[in-house]
Amino acid sequence: MAGTLLLLLLLLPPLLPASQPNRSFSYITDMVVNNLPLKVGHTLTITGIPKTGVRRFLMNIDYGADIAFHMSVWLNTTSVRYKDLVVYNTYQGGRWRQEIKHGLFPFTQKELFKFTVTLTHEEFLVLLSDGSEVHFPNRLGATEYKDFSFDKGVLIRSFEIN
Repeated sequence: MAGTLLLLLLLLPPLLPASQPNRSFSYITDMVVNNLPLKVGHTLTITGIPKTGVRRFLMNIDYGADIAFHMSVWLNTTSVRYKDLVVYNTYQGGRWRQEIKHGLFPFTQKELFKFTVTLTHEEFLVLLSDGSEVHFPNRLGATEYKDFSFDKGVLIRSFEIN
């Protein structure tokens, strides 16, 4: 099943039209994957390319109106607060929680990246392409997440859950 999904995603255009999530704020999302379970012990592997000239791109693991895992990659920005940085957060009950910032930065515009996210009961374990690890808490505590969204700043080349 996962191999079939990966093959299907590779045959599709790089970006898919998407509906907006049901939240009190909105990002422009270009790709949404619904009803594909990421369960405890499973790993999500994503490869993609940041678009030319974008200041950031993001990926969300959605849970209804909440976001269990928000990954915002800031590149090519003049912002002192978010210069070449990856920010992780959770959106719960209509508000953002405390950000976790990760200073190691393996992303470059127009260059292919790959990272994995493994779900455990306690955390989302993120392995970046430079070998660094990020341990982001599973603040919503669910054992399964089924919906994912990506904004307009990235071309997703593959999306696979094992």
